[in-house]
Amino acid sequence: MNKMTVLQKVPLELDIFYKNYSIPKVSLGDRVRIVVYLELDREIVNGKGKEKDRTQAFEGIVISKHLNSKQFDATITIRKMFAGGGAEKVFVLNSPWIKSIDVWSSSRVRRSKLYFLRKRTGKSARLKRLL
Repeated sequence: MNKMTVLQKVPLELDIFYKNYSIPKVSLGDRVRIVVYLELDREIVNGKGKEKDRTQAFEGIVISKHLNSKQFDATITIRKMFAGGGAEKVFVLNSPWIKSIDVWSSSRVRRSKLYFLRKRTGKSARLKRLL
């Protein structure tokens, strides 16, 4: 029995979902940079309510990809490495909050999920680059 969520039962032709048409082809092992638009809480400055907004970049390796990028609820997981550990973030590809996705480089991988990178640090966490 195929279990479907309520959103997957709705036909995609209805145009009720946000669709981002500027998504590049992203595959596992790619080093990407995702720029996200953030809207911060209202801050009272000089007695006036002022909204703050800014953009934030998250750069790392794609370690998992869920569903096809053409579907409205497709997600990718990005792992960012830094000294002392790493951080992971899940992004919905068709989110209106994503400003841009840039693919910097690609690597050769032979797995469908790169979760083994969670246990590795330093040189052991490197992947073979494609030329």
